[in-house]
Amino acid sequence: MEKLKILGLVMVKLLLISAGIGYAQDDPGCKDHPLLSRMPNFYIDSCEEKEFDQYQFKDSQENWVTVEGTYYFIKYALKGGAKAPSELQIVRNYTNAIQKIGGKAVLETRDKAYLKVEKGGGTTWVHLEAHSVGTAYNLVFVEKKAMVQEVTAGDMLSALNKQGFVALYINFDTDKATIKLESKPIIDQIVKLLKDNPGLKVGVEGHTDSTGTPARNKTLSQQRAESVVSALVKAGIDAKRLAAAGWGQDKPIADNKTEEGKAKNRRVEIVKK
Repeated sequence: MEKLKILGLVMVKLLLISAGIGYAQDDPGCKDHPLLSRMPNFYIDSCEEKEFDQYQFKDSQENWVTVEGTYYFIKYALKGGAKAPSELQIVRNYTNAIQKIGGKAVLETRDKAYLKVEKGGGTTWVHLEAHSVGTAYNLVFVEKKAMVQEVTAGDMLSALNKQGFVALYINFDTDKATIKLESKPIIDQIVKLLKDNPGLKVGVEGHTDSTGTPARNKTLSQQRAESVVSALVKAGIDAKRLAAAGWGQDKPIADNKTEEGKAKNRRVEIVKK
């Protein structure tokens, strides 16, 4: 009797494995992104994470937008024996989910969606693509953040001697002149540059992209230049060696029609006097 019972359990287990029900497991080390969970009856087939990368999303006009930041890729597959939803059903599930947490569907088709949510002071873009007749779908998340520029005092001196200025990408709070902590290493290198070269006098010039009004951008760029000067003076640099100026959006170095161009235009230049 005991042998028959064990044999029966083995046969049931074999049938379940054959059907694939309940035995599909997430790929080791993979998990749902905290922003959006998976649909019922799906497991994670594979995943990838990169601390900093770029990915192209589409905006509402179907223009490509390159977003840089922390990158996540998750591929979901349907468990064996489960009924597959339609590709449109998968898309609608996620557009509804993103709206519930305050986000929006930027662009939506029958089997794809580009989503965006601003939460906790950050922006996350999402690309959803359903395929294989609803039995699988991919999610790509990019948590947008600015790349921290790595530049030394020596690099700056070389640029100043060669071209008379150096463009620095100092990160500020949105629409403010507060320097973010992540940009302190750049400020430290400017201080080193000036301390190592006591006869050097420089202008600190702020620039913005074209977002907002020209008047506001002019004011903001001036405030940001002054904020950098204040940080340098606080670090022991004589204020007489420094001059702040704000040019707003008047001197772009890239196309303001693209996100990449806007990022390049949002800069602070150190100009040799």
